[in-house]
Amino acid sequence: MCKILDKLAHHSEEMGNSTNSHGSALPLHSCVVKRRTSANRLFAIVYSFAILSLLYHHCITLLHSFNMVSLLILLADVVLVFMWTTSQAFRMRPVKRRVFVEHLEHYAKNISDYPRLDVFICTADPYKEPPMCVVNTALSVIAYDYPTEKLSVYVSDDGGSKLTLFAFMEAARFAAHWLPYCRKNKIVERCPEAYFKSHHSSFDPYFDQIKMIYESMRARVENAVQTGTIHCDYITNEGESEAFSRWTDEFTPHNHPPLVQVLLEQSKDEDVTGHMMPNLVYVSRGKSMNIPHNFKAGALNVLLRVSGTMTNAPVILTLDADMYSNDPQTPLRVLCYLLDPAMDPKLGYIQFPQMFHGINKNDIYGGQHKLEFQIEPCGIDGLVGPNYVGTGCFFRRGVFFGGPSSETPEPNHQVNKSINSKQVLAMAHHVADCDFEKQTNSKWGIEMGLRYGKLVEDFYTGYLLQCKGWKSIFCNPKRPAFLGNSPINLHSSLNQLMRWSVGLLEVAFCRYSPIAFGVKSMNLLQGLCYAHLAFSSLLSIPITIYAFVPQLALLNSASIFPKASDPWFLLYIFLFLGAYGQECLEFMLAGETIQRWWNNQRMWTIRGLSCFTFALVEYLLKFIGISTFGFSVTSKAVEEEQKKRYNQGIF
Repeated sequence: MCKILDKLAHHSEEMGNSTNSHGSALPLHSCVVKRRTSANRLFAIVYSFAILSLLYHHCITLLHSFNMVSLLILLADVVLVFMWTTSQAFRMRPVKRRVFVEHLEHYAKNISDYPRLDVFICTADPYKEPPMCVVNTALSVIAYDYPTEKLSVYVSDDGGSKLTLFAFMEAARFAAHWLPYCRKNKIVERCPEAYFKSHHSSFDPYFDQIKMIYESMRARVENAVQTGTIHCDYITNEGESEAFSRWTDEFTPHNHPPLVQVLLEQSKDEDVTGHMMPNLVYVSRGKSMNIPHNFKAGALNVLLRVSGTMTNAPVILTLDADMYSNDPQTPLRVLCYLLDPAMDPKLGYIQFPQMFHGINKNDIYGGQHKLEFQIEPCGIDGLVGPNYVGTGCFFRRGVFFGGPSSETPEPNHQVNKSINSKQVLAMAHHVADCDFEKQTNSKWGIEMGLRYGKLVEDFYTGYLLQCKGWKSIFCNPKRPAFLGNSPINLHSSLNQLMRWSVGLLEVAFCRYSPIAFGVKSMNLLQGLCYAHLAFSSLLSIPITIYAFVPQLALLNSASIFPKASDPWFLLYIFLFLGAYGQECLEFMLAGETIQRWWNNQRMWTIRGLSCFTFALVEYLLKFIGISTFGFSVTSKAVEEEQKKRYNQGIF
């Protein structure tokens, strides 16, 4: 263990504080180990002895009087011991990072010093993921504080809906007004919907006009979605009419040819003030009922190939449909790591926390997932780096084409032709076709791109990338970089978590299981972190046992816990208070309230008796060939009555 921590300290020196190798005394970033690390390690040692004592007590009890109740309690405690042991890996070396964007000008003095950036946004259903929600996400990143000639945004419409294409045609027109307005007023909230909700008036005389343009756009888009048709008055030119003509009677969401439509091109399109605008490209990959499409991983791999033929930026940002940018300087924070000459060349990606807006005061459904998305990533960041959570992540393009020491050639050529040229569009349509991977006998989804075969393709991809030797960084600035929607009813919350849990179990019991392959490929602590996440559904076993066995034992006048006068009772008290006290303290240090922590514990119990249990059963059924499971999109549409009840804190 000491050797592992020494290696991690050396790793921190490589990926932690910026050095002066560039000839500048101003650092780009810093990394410090949190002060509670020593206390965490000491507590882990003491608590481990207490756990061993508990197991000894169980064994002695079974030897004296063997019965099914004692055996079940032992099984529950063994699972809890395993999960607690893996959770301690997050607490062995938590770190806190900071970037200095103001120093970036000393490292990137010219626009040519900024790397090109491709942004990938995925959507799949215009009714579960309203087009205006996706449009707001795209507009928030199009308006980044980043050289427009270096920025391209690709939207993957996996539902193949003309409604989504229409929404982005409208967004392209609105962007011509929105971008100069943001530049002029130095707007921080670049998501139009969020900005107009928080600003009802402004000293800028153009405010009312830009708001009216936005409301008019939203009305047209929502009317099209509601009626299912696009009014002929909304189509402004022959190019748009030609694009919509591709939706024939044979065109269905599950069976259609590829469609790549350039909506904005840097070299041609300008905003109302004459400034260039970023590239904006709509992509609906080809689909066939006879060829697996591999869900979100397949859509992102198509965007990798399409962007490779058009712009081929060395840096890629992946975003979910509802995860809008909340900070226009986010790419600059990323450059504080990527442009540091002393940075470890094995740095593969930079993950931002998945955070949510609209969470009610006490977070009654535990929708923030504070532990998984903000607290634990700080711990794993001090090891090899956080896992990929599917959104808010900046990648080096090369990570998808081999390991850091691989001889696989990285596609680093620069595309000099117009992205709207016939040759480029023909190649883009070719690589977006449904049978491209089959025809080329490529290793997409296996050794290239995002990995196929698991419901949690993001977790699985990040895990395998780190097994290959890539490292990552957790960047958690004070102002959230991205904000998304969280389920506001119990059914949606549990349904979403059940899908994740089934996918995590797939990873846990596959040939690349973190407890075996992960520990061997990375290191013990990093492997245990991934094992804790992958095996999390096993918590349903102790939660279910403790939910029913004590009550049944009480009805039969059987004792399963020591009496208060028994010295062993003090051990139970220590184990109970120690585990809950440590987690409560972490929540408090992360800025949360006791009430939110308590609600998180309540949801932990509910999840253990519902989605964790059903996920475990469904995985077992799938394993023996009885059941199958697939991917379903979590609805982002919000009903007003549900929202009202949620804001009132009604469970």
